[in-house]
Amino acid sequence: MTSPSPGGDREKVVSKIPASLQLDLKIRTAQHGIDIQHAVEAGIEAWRGLGSNLSPIDTSGAKSFSTFLPEGQWDGFRADCSSRGVSLIQGLAQSIQMWLETNPAPTVVRPEHPRRIVVCNQKGGVGKTAITAGTGEALAEDANQLHPVRISKHFAAALSEPDGSPLQYEDLPGIGLRVLLVDFDPQNHLTKQLGQEPLPLDGDSLTKHMAGEAKGDLRDLIVPVADPRFGDRLHLLPACTDAFLLDVKLSGVRAREAALERALAPIEDDYDAILIDCPPSLGLSMDAAAYYGRRRSAEAPGNSGILVVVQAEDSSADAYGLLTSQIEDLRNDMHLELDYLGIVVNHYDARRGYIATSSLESWMDIKDPRVVGVIGDLKEQKEAVRVKQPLLAYSPRCDQAVGMRALAREIS
Repeated sequence: MTSPSPGGDREKVVSKIPASLQLDLKIRTAQHGIDIQHAVEAGIEAWRGLGSNLSPIDTSGAKSFSTFLPEGQWDGFRADCSSRGVSLIQGLAQSIQMWLETNPAPTVVRPEHPRRIVVCNQKGGVGKTAITAGTGEALAEDANQLHPVRISKHFAAALSEPDGSPLQYEDLPGIGLRVLLVDFDPQNHLTKQLGQEPLPLDGDSLTKHMAGEAKGDLRDLIVPVADPRFGDRLHLLPACTDAFLLDVKLSGVRAREAALERALAPIEDDYDAILIDCPPSLGLSMDAAAYYGRRRSAEAPGNSGILVVVQAEDSSADAYGLLTSQIEDLRNDMHLELDYLGIVVNHYDARRGYIATSSLESWMDIKDPRVVGVIGDLKEQKEAVRVKQPLLAYSPRCDQAVGMRALAREIS
């Protein structure tokens, strides 16, 4: 069946193809960044040019499918199917399968240098751990599946509306990176939230590797975050409560600002992105984390750096001032190229009234670093913590999850 399209140069066609083929077509066109209609058009044109018929495709259970094709192509295709003794549904299925085979899924684009994302704010309770986990999960999601993503250009306006204006989404392939989450906080929140146990005090730990007291290979401490959507791409380096002593231990370490880099250097090539969940501190451990996030020789600006998590209230602004002062001191004293990846406003709820909305406006007014994400204060994150599951596995379509995906793309 055909009908004219609103634009006039194409016509709407309606037929049937297997649901699995429809899904493959949707994912593959999204991966290549093209419209479904253009893929189907190219597939039909290629099929019509064949010198012989292809092997039949099982079209049992085919479901309704519609798209827009150039005027006249469908009529010509229908005639070709008839002359070659092939049903219209079979011919269309073969055409789409041809396009899929000649346009394989693109390989994941991996950064030239491992991305080092330092998630910080010396104020506790702003949700650094949730942002670290959610961003890492979004970076590691399956590149051969579609996931709902908030359209970033609408996020601030939509979230600042107390009347519940609907957010806008689109389905995009996962980013598919190999990600390591590092729990650098002695409170172990990231470790526990992901259902893992902190490392024992009498064993090996990141603290011991930083202090020159390593007992083994750091890789032996890393555990996978198991869920099909992450494959084997999302890993965690658990915390140990000996990190409470880290600043004391670092005070006696040579070139102490580089201690975290020395500890993680042997495993960097295993990952595309390493996210550091920092403690609420401005001590030596924060110096080491900031140094780790500096721009290295030949590294592109913005590949690595500082991601600041705040809330839409006044105390976050005071804490932000202290943190940026420390970072500026490190930049100047050590001549570091230390980039800001942006500001994330977390736990945002416009229903809290003027304080929340005016604070968000103040954060949005900062242009360097700019706000790269606004994450709502909703129940799904708290529920995921309670059941010790990754948010994007527990509730992959909730507003917080789609916001995390938008954030991951914004800083990628």
